[in-house]
Amino acid sequence: MKTLLAELDRCAAAGRRVTFWLRDDDAVAVTADLERLLALAGQWSIPLVLAVIPMPAEPELAVRLADLDHVRVATHGFAHRNHAPSGEKKQELGAHRPAAMVLDEIRLGRERLDALFPGKTIPMLVPPWNRIAAQLVPHLPELGFRWLSTFGQDPPSCPVPDLEQIDCQLDIIDWRARASHPHELLAASLASLVRQRAPISAPIGILSHHLAHDEAAWVFLADLFRLTARHQAATWAWPEAGFSG
Repeated sequence: MKTLLAELDRCAAAGRRVTFWLRDDDAVAVTADLERLLALAGQWSIPLVLAVIPMPAEPELAVRLADLDHVRVATHGFAHRNHAPSGEKKQELGAHRPAAMVLDEIRLGRERLDALFPGKTIPMLVPPWNRIAAQLVPHLPELGFRWLSTFGQDPPSCPVPDLEQIDCQLDIIDWRARASHPHELLAASLASLVRQRAPISAPIGILSHHLAHDEAAWVFLADLFRLTARHQAATWAWPEAGFSG
């Protein structure tokens, strides 16, 4: 973490602050891994956006999250089911089915989460596999969404009125290895993101998947929270806070 610490120290010396936010995908049930994430985020008062898959989401999950002030629920597609043909990248919200059908599923998914997690949901759509057909995006505000969150390195530009794109830039999991990226690589990547985004106050999104974490992933998150929660140049924020730096 020395590389990241040095970059945050430079921000502090320049009077700048960096905003981080945390998104964790694929929640459906209360598991030991989810409990570990909830405890870790709670220990350091880290706001957690939990992307919940609407259709398989269990009522017990809603009960568990009800009294946790540091957790919000985002809509993670519909059933996290791939509809792309063999040979194409996986997509649930792609152009492989009629747009009206896909939009109806998105609407039903959000309605189910709103009913299951009263007062806990935020108007954010997180497409499974971070992919959504371009022709669907302009309709998201009609379905009540204020934010679209995928994955990307550049500050996104969303031309749709009343819709803001708030992406994650760092996935702590190496999906080819199904393991955490090396900590040195993650810290260096975050330091680079801080250099790029601090001057324009663009938020830095950290993406995790509690069900896929190895021990190294948990250690990295704990170290990251410990460092940033205490640093004068770092802030963790909710989407509704506007991510002002």
